[in-house]
Amino acid sequence: MTRKSDIPSLDAIDEQLLALLREDARRPLTALARALKLSRAAVYARLARLQSRGPIQGYTVKLSPDYDRRLIRAHVMIKVLPKLARATERQLAAMPALTALYTVSGEHDLIAMVEAEDVGKLDSLIDSIGSLEGVEKTVSSILLSSKLQR
Repeated sequence: MTRKSDIPSLDAIDEQLLALLREDARRPLTALARALKLSRAAVYARLARLQSRGPIQGYTVKLSPDYDRRLIRAHVMIKVLPKLARATERQLAAMPALTALYTVSGEHDLIAMVEAEDVGKLDSLIDSIGSLEGVEKTVSSILLSSKLQR
């Protein structure tokens, strides 16, 4: 894992490049160069540096709006027994329907972002999380709509 101090600070062009890639990670190099008003070689060098030094660790799939709207999402706040925290995190990370896992301060220790194609599958998924060894308590909130997502 890359430490925060190991990642070089980004200049304004690096930040613009990352913003363009967040919109469309498959955008051709020529389109990136045109948008940034740089040569293809300069953009290629920046991408290589961002990949080798840590800010870019990989690329991912962006779901189509039609498929994405079908999914039901929830935040599952999880209270974990301290001695089993790492093992519980590993079990959660192995669940394909879990899209993100955050540590948080407060009454709960973790927030899991989960998604399923229907309410029944979501219910089973949340029950599965609650039955993991080390999970003391869960509280779920189903997301009704997305106002902004980047």
